[in-house]
Amino acid sequence: MALPAPDAPARGAAPVDETALLEAYFDRLWPLLRSITGAGVRASHDILSELIPLERLEISSGTRVFDWEVPREWVVREAYVEAPDGRRLFDVREHTLHLLNYSAPFQGTVSRDELDAHLHSLPEQPDAIPYVTSYYAERWGFCCRHRDREALPEGDYRVVIDTELKPGSMTLGEAVLGGESEREVLLSCCTCHPSMANNELSGPLVASQLYRRLAAWPDRRLTYRFVFLPETIGSIAYLAMRGEHLRDTLVGGYVVNCTGLPCDFTFKRSRQGDSPADKAALAALTALAPDRFEDQAFRPDRGGDERQYNAPGFDLPVAVMMRGASSCYPEYNTSLDDKSLVSFPAMKEAIDVYEEACLGLDRNRRYCNLKPFGEPQLGKYGLYGTLGDRRRPHDRSALMWLLNYADGRHDLLDIAAKSGLAPSLLDAAARRLLEAGLLSPADDGPLDRLERALAR
Repeated sequence: MALPAPDAPARGAAPVDETALLEAYFDRLWPLLRSITGAGVRASHDILSELIPLERLEISSGTRVFDWEVPREWVVREAYVEAPDGRRLFDVREHTLHLLNYSAPFQGTVSRDELDAHLHSLPEQPDAIPYVTSYYAERWGFCCRHRDREALPEGDYRVVIDTELKPGSMTLGEAVLGGESEREVLLSCCTCHPSMANNELSGPLVASQLYRRLAAWPDRRLTYRFVFLPETIGSIAYLAMRGEHLRDTLVGGYVVNCTGLPCDFTFKRSRQGDSPADKAALAALTALAPDRFEDQAFRPDRGGDERQYNAPGFDLPVAVMMRGASSCYPEYNTSLDDKSLVSFPAMKEAIDVYEEACLGLDRNRRYCNLKPFGEPQLGKYGLYGTLGDRRRPHDRSALMWLLNYADGRHDLLDIAAKSGLAPSLLDAAARRLLEAGLLSPADDGPLDRLERALAR
């Protein structure tokens, strides 16, 4: 049963039970066996659809998507090994990572050496079950703790892998949150990893809650496209469907992944490096997590779906903000990436940063100071206390930065980068200056030109 939706909050205000909501949905999603196809993915989308209105997209097995092909659908019924003494080992029902993801079916009796050739473990992490996949080559196998593998006695082992690879489809989901403009922001996350907390569930949970935040804004200039898909093959398939559209309309985007560790943020820029998405993310991080983030250049040799969106044929300005960068924490892609590792308040803070970045993109525009010859006397416009009230120095600072750089050449993200102030604070200051008649929107900004081009 879905938890009741909270009352629509004001922009920037989270529901008071947001961390509890994240945890409740985490607990429901955790047991499901997910892969790049199959019933576990659809069940996960069903649960997430209680938070975000996902439209189901099914792409048939065998469909060509650029240089790739959508694989057959994977069905899992049962999988375990029976030891010589009758004990059941490596049961997929005990842990979803025990079965090699996309394992082919197999039933038979094998020796210990034969079984060992089909086992995967980590000698350097003897208490962790590794996450191993074989999407595009048929093989059977199990994953286990290395200490358990080493303790296996000699003898015959009965292997039962009741799986099926059949013609079916790959499931994707999207939700589009409309705005005044056809220009878009993309938020993409993965729904394919089984039983991993940071490197899976934190992403769709944060994205779902971010949707609820943006849906509660009183107005949106831009359109927001949320996509839930399997890693790599899913984003490539989505680009085959929507790539041309995104190339024409995308202002910027983010891959929402690995957002649950109580640690500093890692920001990975888009291939372009200085796109509005990069500037908005850096402005949000500088304002909300100063000195608690690392700024990294785009790298095509590591990471997730940002590699697909930034492929040279599309060159979409899609960046990544993480809390616990993929492959940079020891529990990554193992059973140790569990609920005890993540923090729901940390996920909430990630939502705060993503929302601030989205607001930076949404409100970004150029302005002109209508009284540029010296500072205007703010007091007579009701913008400065006649007693020199300094109780809200950031508010006054935002006014002064705007008045100085509202020259028709600098947009709000430029001013945020120079001042270190949050885009939301600068936007609020701009609205006050507009109401006071001290500021006007600059004519013919880049977004205005793109909107006219789209209209034609």
